[in-house]
Amino acid sequence: MEFKDHVCELLNTIDVCQVFFDITVNFDLTKNYLDLIITYTTLMILLSRIEERKAIIGLYNYAHEMTHGASDREYPRLGQMIVDYENPLKKMMEEFVPHSKSLSDALISLQMVYPRRNLSADQWRNAQLLSLISAPSTMLNPAQSDTMPCEYLSLDAMEKWIIFGFILCHGILNSDATALNLWKLALQSSSCLALFRDEVFHIHKAAEDLFVNIRGYNKRINDIRECKEAAVSHAGSMHRERRKFLRSALKELATVLSDQPGLLGPKALFVFMALSFARDEIIWLLRHADNMPKKSADDFIDKHIAELIFYMEELRAHVRKYGPVMQRYYVQYLSGFDAVVLNELVQNLSVCPEDESIIMSSFVNTMTSLSVKQVEDGEVFDFRGMRLDWFRLQAYTSVSKASLSLADHRELGKMMNTIIFHTKMVDSLVEMLVETSDLSIFCFYSRAFEKMFQQCLELPSQSRYSIAFPLLCTHFMSCTHELCPEELLPKHCAKTISQAVNKKSKKQTGKKGEPEREKPGVESMRKNRLVVTNLDKLHTALSELCFSINYVPNMVVWEHTFTPREYLTSHLEIRFTKSIVGMTMYNQATQEIAKPSELLTSVRAYMTVLQSIENYVQIDITRVFNNVLLQQTQHLDSHGEPTITSLYTNWYLETLLRQVSNGHIAYFPAMKAFVNLPTENELTFNAEEYSDISEMRALSELLGPYGMKFLSESLMWHISSQVAELKKLVVENVEVLTQMRTSFDKPDQMAALFKRLSSVDSVLKRMTIIGVILSFRSLAQEALRDVLSYHIPFLVSSIEDFKDHIPRETDMKVAMNVYELSSAAGLPCEIDPALVVALSSQKSENISPEEEYKIACLLMVFVAVSLPTLASNVMSQYSPAIEGHCNNIHCLAKAINQIAAALFTIHKGSIEDRLKEFLALASSSLLKIGQETDKTTTRNRESVYLLLDMIVQESPFLTMDLLESCFPYVLLRNAYHAVYKQSVTSSA
Repeated sequence: MEFKDHVCELLNTIDVCQVFFDITVNFDLTKNYLDLIITYTTLMILLSRIEERKAIIGLYNYAHEMTHGASDREYPRLGQMIVDYENPLKKMMEEFVPHSKSLSDALISLQMVYPRRNLSADQWRNAQLLSLISAPSTMLNPAQSDTMPCEYLSLDAMEKWIIFGFILCHGILNSDATALNLWKLALQSSSCLALFRDEVFHIHKAAEDLFVNIRGYNKRINDIRECKEAAVSHAGSMHRERRKFLRSALKELATVLSDQPGLLGPKALFVFMALSFARDEIIWLLRHADNMPKKSADDFIDKHIAELIFYMEELRAHVRKYGPVMQRYYVQYLSGFDAVVLNELVQNLSVCPEDESIIMSSFVNTMTSLSVKQVEDGEVFDFRGMRLDWFRLQAYTSVSKASLSLADHRELGKMMNTIIFHTKMVDSLVEMLVETSDLSIFCFYSRAFEKMFQQCLELPSQSRYSIAFPLLCTHFMSCTHELCPEELLPKHCAKTISQAVNKKSKKQTGKKGEPEREKPGVESMRKNRLVVTNLDKLHTALSELCFSINYVPNMVVWEHTFTPREYLTSHLEIRFTKSIVGMTMYNQATQEIAKPSELLTSVRAYMTVLQSIENYVQIDITRVFNNVLLQQTQHLDSHGEPTITSLYTNWYLETLLRQVSNGHIAYFPAMKAFVNLPTENELTFNAEEYSDISEMRALSELLGPYGMKFLSESLMWHISSQVAELKKLVVENVEVLTQMRTSFDKPDQMAALFKRLSSVDSVLKRMTIIGVILSFRSLAQEALRDVLSYHIPFLVSSIEDFKDHIPRETDMKVAMNVYELSSAAGLPCEIDPALVVALSSQKSENISPEEEYKIACLLMVFVAVSLPTLASNVMSQYSPAIEGHCNNIHCLAKAINQIAAALFTIHKGSIEDRLKEFLALASSSLLKIGQETDKTTTRNRESVYLLLDMIVQESPFLTMDLLESCFPYVLLRNAYHAVYKQSVTSSA
């Protein structure tokens, strides 16, 4: 209401002073006058659209009474205003009757400007509009006009002035043909106008409703209906052709200026005209796409809109980048302004009052003091005060009784308008960009924004321009209104650009890892180079998107900075991660998984493709590889998802090694692989294809030292659980085992005690499982050592030399640190540090360290005295071809040595003494079966004898001399002879 009061007062003052308005002469005064009227009109229309406005002011008055004890004294007037402006335009038509003369004069001054701006694309094309190369001889000539600021004046703003203005002073339409022509031309060009942001005003219906009740306006109503039909039928195609022309015109302009940025000086007007023209067409399309009754929907769907926006952004970037070039040009231009002309200006103003003369003299002094050195020194120019003075001078000289009437000195006004434009080229380039090319309106058309963006991404010919949509978000900083400067939209804007760049990056990474389902070699059978395959199209689309995302290094929206390449990098990481895990082809239901070598080949191929992106986008693809592949060496990635390390670890433990325990797979030392055994139920996978040394090397390449360490720790955890169960079995038999430990030289007593033992088979089975796991772990360690020796041979050899030269008497804590380092490099150690850590984590309640040590010793006794029972097992036969037994008892050698070394390291006992004790007990027990006559219990005793040799060969703490002292070597030799002879007989 207060704003309305001030506007009415100002309009009355203008009428009293009989102010002269002409957009081509006193541009600033006329433009601000028309803007004021439109702002006032828009505000009243918006007020009338608030459905609960009466309730709102009623609540306001009630709150005022509660707070201050009385009603607001202006409340009755406010309430009356709400009532009076139920139909705002009708009320304002009455209100503007006294202002008709001033308003109609201002509007009619557009008679040269508006029609010249509202031409068809063919007329623009014939005039070679915006072309710098159409007349090469004049390329360096400055672009001049008598109406410089009118050349880039918003067409959208002019149409608002004309349509709303002539509604308010509608009487002139019946008496002035120029006014009527302007009115009809505007009505034919649009169907709706923007009131505020995405709030629109449908002009034809509103105008017809207003005029229908006015006597004698039948002709005007017919005009409105004819114009509406013309707008519906032809406006869409007219604006479509304009956009088509502007795409090519702006492309040419941007290309020429990119090559010759010096032309930005003389041709600056062309740049801002081009930006303004394109901005108006884009806004028109955005506003009408959902608000115009369409006869041809295609006219309102522009799949090439991104290209037009992109060229606008290129021109904006040129202006920002080469701002100093433009400054230097216009400083020279202004400082070299004809002194005679300036003096003439002062003389013309000599008849003016002192204030006007001072203004012009100050202007002359400012112009003559400019120099290029100021630009070179980086001096900040500010001509805002001078432009405000010219605005004041326009007001002083436009009233009816002015000493110097601007209406009589039109050339003065036009020249000053030109000079004002030149000053803006020095100090207000950013503001000029906002004035002529601001597209912050997209902030309030989010659905249209997303739809256009999606269309752009889906059209291969437009995908390279898709960066235009994220760049549009940088305009959103201009979307606040001058009447509400405290309103901020940073979260909304940041969310919009984040979604835009995310969508773009997803689109760019969307086709990777999805090869065509064709036979190998098809891509090499191209018979005609004109034939474009799907792969060609994908490659082209990718390169176009790369160009787009590489277009700008970063974008600033409010206090947020967005880096498109970082978005691409993050999406590449996400896609690469998903692809790697996907390429494992892991199926939890069927427990199927890709062979490590196949996965490694696929990963390398994928990495090769990703590396090619560096040819198009300036990103660090090595960083992507490091981030993704290092995460894949952990149990879970940064998103909490399973990695290939966890998948393969689980598969080897839960599938392959479990089938070994079930007797379906055996470890063949000669082949360094696990092999399927003939069974009734055939396995769904071939164990050898997943476990031979070459596959384990591939696994080591994929998982790296960290992943292999996780695999080892998981294996050790399973061993730890087995050892815990073994300890329970020892506790159950502790008394018998204690007696057997001291009675190994008493055969009869040992036989009696052995019969009292329980769970003998369980002990051997669990120890065999431990041996199998350790054999698998040894295979993995050997593969890791091979891989690291290939990639970093010097480091591996240095660690190995350091380990091998550690004295036996070295402190165990120091030795374990060295072993841990060695184990991480895949080197075998006398004492497995991972196993020590795993077994150390076992906590037994109410058991003293001495008791724990005793249980460890008795465990070795239990295993030693149980070995003879293996001879009765038909699967215990030794096979020279595989250098082992089909029931995997050959793995006991590794289990016995590693478990003993770990347990007695933990309990600080003598590993060598305990293994000697074990060897003595085992030898004594095995010698007994040589005296047995039952063929069933001794069927494979020679094969079991060989276990002693394997245990000694495996152990760094035992020697063959020690073995021969307790077990005759002749028995071993005969055993080897027997099993080899039996093997030959079986094969025959």
